[in-house]
Amino acid sequence: MKLPRPLFILAVCLPAFLPACRSSVDADRPPGALVVALEAGPTHLDPRYAIDADSERISALVFNSLVRPDKNSRLEPELAETWTAIDERTYVFRIRQGVFFHDGKPLTAADVKYTYESVLDPANYSPKRGALGFLAAVEQLGPYEVRFRLAIPFAPFLEELTLGIVPAGAAAGRMPAGSGPFVLVEFSPGERVVLKANPAYWDGAPGLSGVLFKVIPDAIVRVLEFRKGGVDFIQNYFDPDMLPWLEKNTRASILSEQGNIFQYIGMNLENPILKHREVREAIGCAIDREAVIRHILKGLAVPATGLLSPEHWAYEPHVREIVYDPERAKRLLDRAGFPDPDGDGPLPRFKLSYKTTNLDLRKRIAEAFKEQLARVGIELEVRAFEWGTFYSDIGTGNFHLYSLEWVGTKDPDIYHDLFHSSRMPPNGRNRGRYRNPELDALLERGRQALNPAERKRIYGRVQEIVAVDLPYIPLWWWRNVAVMQPAVRGFELRPDGNLISLKQVSLAAAQSSGPVSK
Repeated sequence: MKLPRPLFILAVCLPAFLPACRSSVDADRPPGALVVALEAGPTHLDPRYAIDADSERISALVFNSLVRPDKNSRLEPELAETWTAIDERTYVFRIRQGVFFHDGKPLTAADVKYTYESVLDPANYSPKRGALGFLAAVEQLGPYEVRFRLAIPFAPFLEELTLGIVPAGAAAGRMPAGSGPFVLVEFSPGERVVLKANPAYWDGAPGLSGVLFKVIPDAIVRVLEFRKGGVDFIQNYFDPDMLPWLEKNTRASILSEQGNIFQYIGMNLENPILKHREVREAIGCAIDREAVIRHILKGLAVPATGLLSPEHWAYEPHVREIVYDPERAKRLLDRAGFPDPDGDGPLPRFKLSYKTTNLDLRKRIAEAFKEQLARVGIELEVRAFEWGTFYSDIGTGNFHLYSLEWVGTKDPDIYHDLFHSSRMPPNGRNRGRYRNPELDALLERGRQALNPAERKRIYGRVQEIVAVDLPYIPLWWWRNVAVMQPAVRGFELRPDGNLISLKQVSLAAAQSSGPVSK
């Protein structure tokens, strides 16, 4: 029997790898700390600038926000003790007393006011500025009371209060002190992040002495590190082929639940080829998502119809779905004005580039797409980059096609940030430069409608339009999987993959976390 490539490499490399590396298992591990393996790592931990998934997840361990989603994605108070809606444009928040930043200074309403004003200040170039455009003013009413004045009624207002609070006067470009359960000790981009427990945390000291996040780009090395005990925890960052191997060859404790992380193909709609809706649909019809999920992802995903998962309150099930149909893809390409120049011959209808990261799983998915698109006459040039370069290119619009994930979708107002014509970078994340006046009008109505039933109707129509127009090609919703050493206690999976429950995790020192003999 021929082993899949990741398992073949594990079988060949493990005997030599373990003896050479076992002596260094604990070299980087602070006593009582949890070691977490990451794929690429965060780019920015200041909550005013953190926008990628790893940055957001780690930043949330260092900084508190006014509210925080619970394990069911419902918002609950964190720094905000209470809040009152004076009218549809005015909210007053009472800030929790007895909270201190890691430098010992008390957190007050002045810090809340400063945090939001610093994001809104165009001189600071915060990528979150556009999302706060609904704010007219943030006013301090007392030491622990703050008033938010909105320029317009804004239904998802509370969703924007998950922004981490920084100390008043914290300059852009310098890492500010947080008030969260962990204190930042070291941040070496692309290498590691070291956190230590905040023993004076207002909600109780964490059960860990700290957390060491190690950036290990290679999935095989991550798994080997886990096997020998140099890593305690991996969430989602492993090749699906490796999960059965981990179950058989380690003492791993494995948690698995369906999540709402959405994988998609993004497109530059200003490209002369991709501006045609028929071409975008043809690409979607040419991709066999079921085959990729079955053979490459090993069932750790389900096909997606759009950004919002079925568990979301605004999910619209009756949208136009993309079905794998290569013959329809060919007809659509013909209709769009891109006939096959030589029938079944080798010449393509046109060429496009597809950008991805240089990680093995991502490259394998890209190669599958390349093969599938070639069958309908589209030549795909796969270009793989390290994470920083890849993400920079996506942010600046330097792409034809790419694939990324959306993580942590709570309110459907996310559609405004992604597809409203006013939210093209740097004002938002409409990276494909999509324009649709009807959708713009619906998105403006959706964020001002305060009746939940009305909002559901509006966003149902939004999902219908997006499913037809295809500024994104939906691929799948990922299943979240956490692989932990047996000593790890108390971790809870969250639908969006966030790591906030690490504050309640502990290590059972009596148990060994080393390799098993099998």
